[in-house]
Amino acid sequence: MKDVAGKKVLITGAAMGLGKSFAVRAVRERAADVVLWDINEETLKETVAELSALGSSRIHHYVVDVSDQQAIRDAGTSVRTEVGDIDVLVNNAGIVRGNGYFWETENRGDIDKTMAINSLAPMYVTLEFLPAMVANKGTEARVMTIASSAGLVSNPRMSVYAASKWAALGWSDSVRLELEQSGNEHVKVTTVCPTYINTGMFDGAKGFWFTPILEQEKVVDTSWTEMKKGSALVVMPWTSRLNRAITGLLPLKVRDFYLNTVGVYHSMDEFRGRK
Repeated sequence: MKDVAGKKVLITGAAMGLGKSFAVRAVRERAADVVLWDINEETLKETVAELSALGSSRIHHYVVDVSDQQAIRDAGTSVRTEVGDIDVLVNNAGIVRGNGYFWETENRGDIDKTMAINSLAPMYVTLEFLPAMVANKGTEARVMTIASSAGLVSNPRMSVYAASKWAALGWSDSVRLELEQSGNEHVKVTTVCPTYINTGMFDGAKGFWFTPILEQEKVVDTSWTEMKKGSALVVMPWTSRLNRAITGLLPLKVRDFYLNTVGVYHSMDEFRGRK
C-alpha cells in the first residue's frame, strides 16, 4: 500500500496523542473518510475541527467507550451504515494506571479497565471490521495495533499494563498468521511495540541505557510507514529489540541482572501519568 488515498480509515483513541497524529497522516494522504473514536467528546470535537481544516477528507467522529463491548458493537454498526466498510483500522486507544506493586492495588476496577481497553477492545473493534476486509478480496486492507515493549519484557510496577500488552501482542500476531494461512494476504496486520513515548501518558517514567523517551512524531512516522508496507512487527527503539533477544537467550537470573543494571526495571519508579 503506497498511501491511504481514497481509503476509509478508523482510529481509536483519536482525540489526542498518537491517535490524533495518525489521523493527521490519513488526512494528509487524502483518505476518503477518517473515522475518529474517543471517549473524550470535548477534545474529540476540537480534533475534528483541526482535521477538517487540513484537507478534503470527510471526518466522522463517534464518542465511544471502548471498554464497553456493547458500545463497540453499536458504534461499529453506525460506522458501517454511515461510512461503509473500513480499509485501515488503527487500534490505538490505551490506558495505564499506577506505579505501585501489584499487591498495593486499591481500585480493582483499574485491572478490569486496563485489560478491557488495552487487550479486549482491539479484539472486539477488529471483529467489527475485519470480516468485510477479508471478504473484499480485491482491496488492500490494514490493521495496526499499538501494543508496547512492555509486551516483550516484564517490568516491575506495571504488571497489569504489561499483561494487557502481552495479550494484545499475542492476539495481533496470531491474527496476522491466520490471515496468511487462510490465503487472505490482501489484509496485513502490524503490531507496534514502542517504549515510553512523550505523549503525557507516561509522564514521570524514565528512559534507560541508550533508550530515551521516544518522540511522538517519530513513533507515528515509523509506525505509519511500516503499516503501509504490511510489516508484521515494529519494535522501537533498537534497545527493545536487543532486550527481546536477551530475554529469549539468557538464563532468567542473568537477564534480570542485566535489565536491572541498565535501568529497565526502575523506569517506572517515578511514574505519574497524565492527569
